Amino acid sequence: MTRILFITATRIGDAVLFSGPLAELARQHPDAEITVACGPLAAPLFRAAPNVAKVIVMAKRKGGGHWIDLWKQVVGQRWDLVVDMRGSLTSWFLLAGKRFVNRRKPGHVHRHRVVEAADVIAADPAPSPEVWLDDAARKCADELLPSDKPILALSPAAAAPFKEWPAERFAKATSALIGGGGALEGAAVALFGGPGDETVTAAVAAALPGAEIFDLAGKLDLVEAAACLSKARLFIGNDSGLMHLAAAAGTPTLGLFGPTDERIYGPWGDHATSVRAGGPADENERGKLRFAEESLMGELSVEAVVEAAISRLAAL
Repeated sequence: MTRILFITATRIGDAVLFSGPLAELARQHPDAEITVACGPLAAPLFRAAPNVAKVIVMAKRKGGGHWIDLWKQVVGQRWDLVVDMRGSLTSWFLLAGKRFVNRRKPGHVHRHRVVEAADVIAADPAPSPEVWLDDAARKCADELLPSDKPILALSPAAAAPFKEWPAERFAKATSALIGGGGALEGAAVALFGGPGDETVTAAVAAALPGAEIFDLAGKLDLVEAAACLSKARLFIGNDSGLMHLAAAAGTPTLGLFGPTDERIYGPWGDHATSVRAGGPADENERGKLRFAEESLMGELSVEAVVEAAISRLAAL
């Protein structure tokens, strides 16, 4: 048996983007017993992941206390392989046959996070992100969403307001796509979001009178959300964890970008693309964005999103 410790992200989006190496390790070591350490939000992603025997939830504590908690839980084991996507010091204080620790390379400021993750385990080509569904999640999706018509999935919220395309524009783009003569004429609309996003999804739903709406915000765990997303003909959403989850689930995905850089955080996969507002983003300015309390997506027009959505559908 190969014992592997895989330390991954706290944020949902990064945890999805870093899932490719985890899947690759399971393929390379079919006898592996894998322990995953991650933040509370990302933890449900791994409940059906191959060879994952245990998930350690790292709830953030002041002064980095969560890293000490992790060390206490894993230091008694000799690991055949430690893979640390977080680049923490903790991984250097464990007994390990091999150790791979994420170290960002200078001069690679526009390197996609999927490529960064692949470099940690020296995988070439980069393994694509994966999401693992179980029977319970598939059953949930079948019960919640219709199977007799196309579904347009929308995620109008984001972790920070500066990344949110206005709700009224989501509604206008949706009307153009599902209305008479639209590329998804007659489609149902499924709205996705986490706890606290209900106000945003409700605003979009209210602006779509007559549409068949399934507002799932705050009602699903991540695996259930992935199963529901996998049923959609198209996903449109802001730069968010749900956008990456949709792409990993194989759903044709259109990511909306403005103040963040799609070269680093764009949805990954053959059926995923992005459209941006304004000029290129500068990741050196990202630290200042946390002070922005309003959307910085105003330059992205409804027409541009509809055109990109039609192009994405036509390429299938």
